[in-house]
Amino acid sequence: MKFIGRIIFHVFSNALALFIAAQIIEGFLFRGDIVALFIAALILTVINALLKPILKLILGPLILLTFGIITIVINAFSLYILDMLSPAITIQGYIPLLLATLIIGAVNIIVGFSAKATHE
Repeated sequence: MKFIGRIIFHVFSNALALFIAAQIIEGFLFRGDIVALFIAALILTVINALLKPILKLILGPLILLTFGIITIVINAFSLYILDMLSPAITIQGYIPLLLATLIIGAVNIIVGFSAKATHE
């Protein structure tokens, strides 16, 4: 039950992050209703759960050499895959992709820390 709760939490966190990124970044477009937002968030959660660990394992030495900067590239790649899979999300260029990656990461960190602080 705890596992399902964590997945639901990540979907809500990703939905909030995608919404904030779409509001702030020009070139990061979201077209759709709240259902489309949660479907895109679910797709991003699945990408992060399945693909990201494999990429981190393969690129582990590079992550160490660059002091973790490559994780931004991995996150951007995950967001690029979301752009390809979800018709509701459109990313127009590399700069909006990079900015959206940073904002989504920051929102997920803030939501994660606040959830841990309220849970303890």
